[in-house]
Amino acid sequence: MTDESPAIDQLLKNLDQAMIADRHKLRRQLHELRKKPEDVAKLAAWAERVQASCAQVKARAASVPLIRYDENLPIAAKRDEIKAALLKHQVLILAGETGSGKTTQLPKICLEIGRGQHGLIGHTQPRRIAARSVASRVAEELATPLGALVGYQVRFEDQSDSNTLVKLMTDGILLAETQHDRYLERYDTIIVDEAHERSLNIDFLLGYLKILLPRRPDLKVIITSATIDLERFSKHFNDAPIVEVSGRTFPVETWYRPLTSEQDEEGNSVEEDLSVDQAIIATLDEIAAFERSERKSPGDVLVFLPGEREIRDAAEMLRKAQLKHTEILPLYARLSPAEQQRIFQSHPGRRVVLATNVAETSLTVPGIRYVIDSGTARISRYSYRAKVQRLPIEAISQASANQRKGRCGRVEPGICVRLYAEEDFNGRPEFTDPEILRTNLAAVILQMLHLRLGEITAFPFIEPPDGKAITDGFNLLQELSAVNRENQLTPLGRQLARLPVDPRMGRMLLEAARLGSLQEVLIVASAMSVQDPRERPPERQQAADQAHAQWKDVDSDFAGLINVWRGFEEQRQALTASPLRNWCRKNFLNYLRLREWRDSHRQLSLICRDMQLTVNKEPADYPKLHKAVLSGLLSQIGQKTEEGDYLGARQRRFWIHPASGLGKKRPQWLMTAELVETTKLYARMVAKIEPDWIEPLAGHLIKKNYFEPHWEKKRGQVVAFEQITLFGLIVVGRRAVHYGPIDPVMSRELFIREGLVRGEIQSRAKCLTANAQLLEQLDELEAKARRRDILADEETLYAFYDARLPAEIHQTATFDSWYRINSQKDPQLLIMREEDVLAREATEITAQHFPDTLHLGDLTLELSYHFEPNHPRDGVTVKVPAPLLSVLPPERLEWLVPGMIEAKCIALVRSLPKALRKNFVPVPDFVKAALQRMAFAEGSLPQALGRELLRMTGARVSDEAWTEAAQQVENHLKMNLEIVDGEGKFLGEGRDLAELTARFAQASQAALAVPQTAKNQQPVEAKVFAPVAEKTQQKIAGLSMTVYPALVEEGNTVKEGRFSTPAEAEYQHRRALQRLLMQQLAEPAKFLRAKLPGLTELGLLYRELGRVESLVEDILLASLDSCILEGEAVLPRDGAGLAALAERKRGAWTEHAEKLARLTLDILKLWHGLQKRFKGKIDLAQAVALNDIKQQLGNLVYPGFVRETPAVWLKELPRYLKAIEMRLEKLPAQVQKDRVWSGELSGLWAQYQARATKHAQEGKRDPQLELYRWWLEEYRVSLFGQQLGTKVPISDKRLSKQWSQVDA
Repeated sequence: MTDESPAIDQLLKNLDQAMIADRHKLRRQLHELRKKPEDVAKLAAWAERVQASCAQVKARAASVPLIRYDENLPIAAKRDEIKAALLKHQVLILAGETGSGKTTQLPKICLEIGRGQHGLIGHTQPRRIAARSVASRVAEELATPLGALVGYQVRFEDQSDSNTLVKLMTDGILLAETQHDRYLERYDTIIVDEAHERSLNIDFLLGYLKILLPRRPDLKVIITSATIDLERFSKHFNDAPIVEVSGRTFPVETWYRPLTSEQDEEGNSVEEDLSVDQAIIATLDEIAAFERSERKSPGDVLVFLPGEREIRDAAEMLRKAQLKHTEILPLYARLSPAEQQRIFQSHPGRRVVLATNVAETSLTVPGIRYVIDSGTARISRYSYRAKVQRLPIEAISQASANQRKGRCGRVEPGICVRLYAEEDFNGRPEFTDPEILRTNLAAVILQMLHLRLGEITAFPFIEPPDGKAITDGFNLLQELSAVNRENQLTPLGRQLARLPVDPRMGRMLLEAARLGSLQEVLIVASAMSVQDPRERPPERQQAADQAHAQWKDVDSDFAGLINVWRGFEEQRQALTASPLRNWCRKNFLNYLRLREWRDSHRQLSLICRDMQLTVNKEPADYPKLHKAVLSGLLSQIGQKTEEGDYLGARQRRFWIHPASGLGKKRPQWLMTAELVETTKLYARMVAKIEPDWIEPLAGHLIKKNYFEPHWEKKRGQVVAFEQITLFGLIVVGRRAVHYGPIDPVMSRELFIREGLVRGEIQSRAKCLTANAQLLEQLDELEAKARRRDILADEETLYAFYDARLPAEIHQTATFDSWYRINSQKDPQLLIMREEDVLAREATEITAQHFPDTLHLGDLTLELSYHFEPNHPRDGVTVKVPAPLLSVLPPERLEWLVPGMIEAKCIALVRSLPKALRKNFVPVPDFVKAALQRMAFAEGSLPQALGRELLRMTGARVSDEAWTEAAQQVENHLKMNLEIVDGEGKFLGEGRDLAELTARFAQASQAALAVPQTAKNQQPVEAKVFAPVAEKTQQKIAGLSMTVYPALVEEGNTVKEGRFSTPAEAEYQHRRALQRLLMQQLAEPAKFLRAKLPGLTELGLLYRELGRVESLVEDILLASLDSCILEGEAVLPRDGAGLAALAERKRGAWTEHAEKLARLTLDILKLWHGLQKRFKGKIDLAQAVALNDIKQQLGNLVYPGFVRETPAVWLKELPRYLKAIEMRLEKLPAQVQKDRVWSGELSGLWAQYQARATKHAQEGKRDPQLELYRWWLEEYRVSLFGQQLGTKVPISDKRLSKQWSQVDA
């Protein structure tokens, strides 16, 4: 111990004389100095600070003025008792009615016993107006200016300095000070006034003081209250003493006048039920009668009603009643101070003041003789179920009723009329629930967490809040991101706690600073913390609405507030004080509330500046502003329903308040600042929002549900649909998201099954290509065997990958990168071997039985196999280029491949009629035996099989039976043809060769088209065209195919073309040569066109069929053919050959042409004569014959018939036409016989036509079919005009024989 130690100890003792606020800091500094006693200078500086603090205490003690008391006040008589109790105890409970003087006299009593010297005397009031008025009264009584020894601090206004001894403030201000002065060391005495109101702030303050008192033994606390539940306060502060002070009261009589009807002894109704308004009028009449009987002058009446609307209704009813010498005055919190001031002005006659419960405690209405108590009030009550603050009308407690009763009897005896029964009063709860039991505790919890006051459940509240209320408070803080899921304060929560506003507003401000809309949100937040400055006086509501319409925003009430603010600011800068007030009045704006709004805005702006939140210079757009506001209102969103109301969080239904600017528009999604339940649950202050704003702000609150997880090849990920809900509201209904991070196990399984096993993956990994090839080979084996027992099942393949893939791989990207790295170390990584995937050996599948190609002459066509019953490709498929369809042999296709022929033969035999089938039982044995003797793919399969079965059994199967059986065979036993174009592109497929040939005839010709060059685009010229080869090879769909080039006539020009058959090529080439000869012999052609015999007559006869020019053209072309080309063994294939031939034979052309013209004229004359016979009435009995003749004529003479009909048969046409004439002459006599012949001929013609159509589609030109066609005409001559004779011997048998020689 050094020599200085006794001196330091002495200095420590002196600290008790310093200001309390300085003691802790000075003590800590001294302990630091003890470690360095040699630092004399610092010690001296410290001693100076102690001296300064002690001097301040002395100065404060000297400044206490002379204290006087008004002996008329009841508290003056008790002041010695109060002094003694204060000196002896740390806490004092002082009970007294309004009028006892406790509020103004207590600070003077404290000053008198030396309090206020080492720290302030803090005096709290529940309302700002009371703090101001009490401060001014105390200053007045101490004869000091306000703001010096006696000061006050309310929100946005501080009228105190360092010399202030007594400081009046709201309880919220004192609570806010705990943030930076945890032990309230600025104060040596704290007076909590009107504690019986039990507001949230008061309850929290009382709990806080209870924790603080043991740590601050020098602190004195005085709790003042009306005479309500005093024992509870006393017990809370460890049985603190109670001092009761009576008020200045006169006796008050109570009358009970219930609204319900009264009945006499017999149960008859004596008095009907009354409404509250009627009851008030009846009571006023009763009071007037009482005054007349007592000979008293009219006294003032205070009527308590639950809310503003009820006050307006009652005022209207009372004015209509026209009570004499009676003034009706409303009184509620939203009234302007000027209107409230009317209550205190002197007046003649009676005044009826209609008030809410604001007149119960905080505002004393002077001169009241009578009180009419409706017994109800709107009480703010938080609904745990709906999570909204409600304002229901409830029956008041006994304590509130007695407070109301105490409003009269201050100046003379009074009467309290209760509009309910005495039994009802006695049955009511004794006290009103404190606010802490009926409000959301978020703000309290936030402050407690910030001040580190421990668990809220352990906090010493006078009445601990309900567990549900605490949970709801924490839930709101979680919603605002102020606390995490463990209910610990977040960095955002710490920022929120520093903002002295509702946590929701604070959250908006912080989000606005982040988004760049703080300027606008400051306006909104400050507006929501004061009363709405827009006024709607009941008598001028429409005018007010019209004035306010200029600021309305169709999408947002918040934007409307900003418009009001900007409108006012614009006027404030442009106008002086008086015109500005006039402007406000004209626009129904309350000037004082606007000032309060500006004060609130300034205060918030300063706080934001202290917190270094940046205010945006540029105006924020709609989304930035409303996203910031939404951050504080996440549980107050709604989605429009079909009924027109809104579905909100937790399935609440609510309506937009009628006063909102959005009432008519009703957006799909909205947010609301406030949900209040009156007649309905209403949303007040609303704005339209976009649903996609919600998720980013509510990430910590949303619930995500996932459904339908599935593999997506393109994304290379497992994707599921995500549904996002917020408090039960569906924000996102169905959105595809990557499921891997959400459920890696399931995603991995789906990745392996769908991506790797089924090959639905876009990856270049070598193993996947190799495995796919192996599986394709094995799959082909199964398709050939038509059995699913060779390749192992999917589970085996899944197990192969599952055993080798790491657990974290569930998407293509990670698989590719893992495989790229690891396959360098192990090249065989994930590559399957046959033993990994084979279920059994497939020795029966050989290339001989199931070849991969089909050989047709020089052509080799690709074969593929598929095993999937009812699939279009089930069985064996041959890939055929469209031009090859016409040359495919149908008989070869019947044989399929050697491996399938046995199954097909068995199916064919089993499809035979039972009468035949029974000869070949057991079918498989007979078929096996037959196949051993049959040469594969020789001739028709049914005929070959039929021959062997006939040999073995002697039973013959007809061709018709085989045809019918072949149609019944299952599709997989018929060859499937896949048709491709010249480039190998898929065109279609099917199993009917004839149908496919017809369907793809155009595609076939297109595939054969000569490759386009500038040269071959030009028409071929008669004398100089290059040689045209008879056949050539052309690459079609990868196959080298023989094609037949020829010249083709296109209109009046000739070009080069290619054909799949030589017959079609020759036909087209011949017609093209006719056209070229016409071009070559242009001069003689011109002469002949004008000089043909019978030209005029030809034109007249042909006009029904077409123009004479086209007939002449046909005659010239046909005559060129018969004159020059007829009889040539080989047609010319180059220009020089054609020119030489023409020169050699041209001399006879005129003769040929004239001869043909005369023949044509004869034909047309006969035809024209027959046509005449069809005009006029027709005998119905001859209709069949006439129809047959018409059809025959149409097939003989038609536009272009001269050129189309072969020359050898054209000259027979007159005979055929004469035979028709003879038939018509004989017809009336042999109608029945003719009908039979017509039927036979019709069948033969249909048979011919079907085959001709088929040949045309296949590109065939069968001379036997052409011969058959003209033999049909000869057969007709033999039937109807035997006298004319036939060109060849003809009969139905000869016709049948000729038909058998026609190509199928």
